[in-house]
Amino acid sequence: MSKTSPQEFAEKYLADMLTFFGLNLEVHATTNDGVVNLSVPSSDANGFLIGERGGTLRSMQHVVNLALNNAGFEDARVTVDIADYKKQKWDRLAEQVRQWGSVVAATGTPMELNSMSAAERRIVHKTVGEIDGLATESQGEGRDRHVVIRKAD
Repeated sequence: MSKTSPQEFAEKYLADMLTFFGLNLEVHATTNDGVVNLSVPSSDANGFLIGERGGTLRSMQHVVNLALNNAGFEDARVTVDIADYKKQKWDRLAEQVRQWGSVVAATGTPMELNSMSAAERRIVHKTVGEIDGLATESQGEGRDRHVVIRKAD
């Protein structure tokens, strides 16, 4: 009997977790660059599953990551998205970053952004990396870690 893959394990684990809450929802899983992406399509339970400002969604993702690690998949990482909530959030952030980049490009004045999560900082770095003449750097430690957008040297 072969061992399940991180993708199979995470997909089943999230589906079982949803079933525990009385929700019989499909879970779609893909793997990209070693990250297992779990997606649950839109349903009547979106608000419950996402929670206030994505809190429940982040908690579910954390639990699935812990379960993966405890099952021996220490190198695997999981993201969970409900009804494209995160995708839409990242798309809005990327659009805002492009606007900030335009301001920095026009004025030449560096822009210090508010503290962000690692995932949000990744979006900022990636988006600014697509704009000619601009660069980013992360500054600060822990919860105070933030990104500075500036003209490239």
